[in-house]
Amino acid sequence: MQFSENKKTCLSLIIPVFNEADAVGLFIDKVTKVFEADPFIEIELIFINDGSTDETLGSLLAIQENDSRVKIIDLSRNFGKEAALTAGLDAAKGDAVIPIDVDLQDPPELILEMAAKWKEGYEVVVGRRTNRDSDSWAKRVSANWFYNVHNIMAHPKLPKNVGDFRLMDRCVVETFQQLPESRRFMKGLFAWVGFRTAYVDYTRPERSAGQSKFNGWKLWNFALEGITSFSTSLLRIWTYIGLGVSLVSFAFAMFVVIKVLLYGVDVPGYASIIILVSFLGGLQLVGIGVIGEYLGRTYIESKRRPIYLVRRTYERSGKNGS
Repeated sequence: MQFSENKKTCLSLIIPVFNEADAVGLFIDKVTKVFEADPFIEIELIFINDGSTDETLGSLLAIQENDSRVKIIDLSRNFGKEAALTAGLDAAKGDAVIPIDVDLQDPPELILEMAAKWKEGYEVVVGRRTNRDSDSWAKRVSANWFYNVHNIMAHPKLPKNVGDFRLMDRCVVETFQQLPESRRFMKGLFAWVGFRTAYVDYTRPERSAGQSKFNGWKLWNFALEGITSFSTSLLRIWTYIGLGVSLVSFAFAMFVVIKVLLYGVDVPGYASIIILVSFLGGLQLVGIGVIGEYLGRTYIESKRRPIYLVRRTYERSGKNGS
């Protein structure tokens, strides 16, 4: 379905929230200002409460009393952002769907530019950051490292400095809903489904309120999830590492044989034995760990558990509030 000049178009904004009570009001005020001047676009705001322990749900319910655009999906616990995004995609009814963060680091006004690209016939319009100045030095370096490593090892490649913020046509969302996996790396899945894609560049501002819920450990696991979701290169690498170690061992064995033939039996060194045993033992443990990572993913997928569970959905009908 494409954008129309002559009739109203419904855009669904998917907003996962986890302990964002201070941000939801600012977000809705900003979105209202952006779209109030366009009579041909109506929006639905789908908030997915991902197990918040603060007053996020209460704040959303209070806003919903005066704003029928707001729909709240309250998950039974914290399932993570990937599952929350999936819940939003399943619930969205709009002609196009836009995942967006509530902290206003994804500027809502950019959606109008995305809609213009959509009107031109693109099924996916992606927000691309022009820089990462709002991130810490460590996060900038680690993000750059992740994209480089992922794109070397995995397919499809991820565009750099691109997150979940994008506009997707209804046909893309329906295709996405056919994907069966429960362990989800959304950036990779968005890239995998393809479709005709355009980019809109922007500079990401600071958070409007609250703090990021991603620490270094979560980012590391997120990166590992991305690489193992779309590549078996880590498994293949250990084949070559094993081959390389075997060749080195064979060369060393030939060196010892030649040395014994020429100079007689030499008493082997205790230190060198310990070093070699420790080195090879470490390689074996790392290799087992890599295999375990993939085996664990297979084990979890084989259970076919649902991606998320909904405790309750809050929705009201009537004219849009303000």
